[in-house]
Amino acid sequence: MTARVLMVQGCTSDAGKSTLVAALCRWARRRTVRVAPFKPQNMALNSAVTVDGGEIGRAQAVQAQACGLEPLIDFNPVLLKPSSDIGAQVIVHGRPVANMDARHYHDYKRIALDAVMASHSRLVAAYDAVIVEGAGSPAEINLRDRDIANMGYAEAVDCPVILVADIDRGGVFAHLVGTLALLSDSERARVAGFVINRFRGDISLLQSGLDWLERETGKPVLGVLPYLHGLHLEAEDALPRDRRDKSGVLLRVAVPALPRISNHTDFDALRAHPQVDVHIVAPGEAPPPCDLIVLPGSKATRADLAWLRTQGWDVALAKHLRYGGKVIGICGGLQMLGRAVHDPQGIEGEPGSSEGLGWLDIETTLESHKHLRRAHGRLAFADASVQGYEIHCGVSSGEGLLTPFADLHDGRSDGIRSADGQILGSYLHGLFDDPQALHALLEWAGLRDAATVDIHALREESIDRLADAVEAHLDTATLERWLGITACVP
Repeated sequence: MTARVLMVQGCTSDAGKSTLVAALCRWARRRTVRVAPFKPQNMALNSAVTVDGGEIGRAQAVQAQACGLEPLIDFNPVLLKPSSDIGAQVIVHGRPVANMDARHYHDYKRIALDAVMASHSRLVAAYDAVIVEGAGSPAEINLRDRDIANMGYAEAVDCPVILVADIDRGGVFAHLVGTLALLSDSERARVAGFVINRFRGDISLLQSGLDWLERETGKPVLGVLPYLHGLHLEAEDALPRDRRDKSGVLLRVAVPALPRISNHTDFDALRAHPQVDVHIVAPGEAPPPCDLIVLPGSKATRADLAWLRTQGWDVALAKHLRYGGKVIGICGGLQMLGRAVHDPQGIEGEPGSSEGLGWLDIETTLESHKHLRRAHGRLAFADASVQGYEIHCGVSSGEGLLTPFADLHDGRSDGIRSADGQILGSYLHGLFDDPQALHALLEWAGLRDAATVDIHALREESIDRLADAVEAHLDTATLERWLGITACVP
């Protein structure tokens, strides 16, 4: 037997596809279904290192968690990591194959489809059900040719599609009806029902619209999901929309919103902490007074380093450190804090070198080989565990590495500490996710008696809330029929 396949597509980006797939995965798992997530093609700078040593989108790692699985490369066989407005690094089955502009990638899709179908075949042979996430919208007319992310995949594997729309954006009926109108006849027939996401208010006031939608389209509304506040889920790509309202904030953190910021999910544990205020500083916004500045990862380190200078962050960092503030650099942020970043092979663009910010005694050279590792160990300056994952092409060298950030269990050391103790640098993404490391780093930054926050547990609670919402608000009998579930286990 092969797995039942159900696909979730959205009327827009950020309509709720990732969260609905995670919700359906946890809901199916509760019914003892061996379920796996799948996203044929993803475009995101937030990525995860898989248990089989590759790289996939972080949303699929969250969905794997919802299934009770370790992330695998087959869950996201094609990942595009934008490096400019017109180009991206193309990652297939967890490994980079080339940097391509949009036109070259369009031609490459024939090859990418082979990778997608190979992963699909392995998953449907290994699991009872596969819940698939589309990308963007299926109604992008200019992308219909050679599509592998939405209806092109659904047609190839002959699976039903749920179309989800975000009512919080407004225009939900236009989104749904308009999307259907732009599909081909066979694609339109494949849409088995609608889900309306992020509703708040009196549901009875929406009912007349739902009745009209069903009459107009002949498609059922499978349910209306409420707006769930306070979810702690890793974003697929978009930066957080707003800052969390908090009372009793004791530590202020500023993070520059680099144009090519990568893995900003590194800050989720900080954002969830009740005593910490994280300010993602937008372009054109002056760097604010704070206790800690964190320079994030970057897909274009030299370009983002130049951007930091145009935004005045070099001056702000100097002032911040002069008055005793603390700084952490993660991956690309670590590299920027050194003396120089060299790119002799043109990994990120034109070959050349860039002068670093000069606060750490290291230089970094970008190489073609990408380091993809999960790592765990102990902080070198505190009695605390730390874990995370490495995704980088840069190799750093210099005397500063003699005072590392962490000692890893595989015998390597990671990162750097400045001689005065004000600056830390690490190649570990997710370094705040370990509760011990988070507590130690907050104490180092000046927060005494910090509350304990376990972001993994918070994500588990959020996934369970999503599954509860599916149970309470969606047509689960229809979902069970589609997925071949015959015995329901609460």
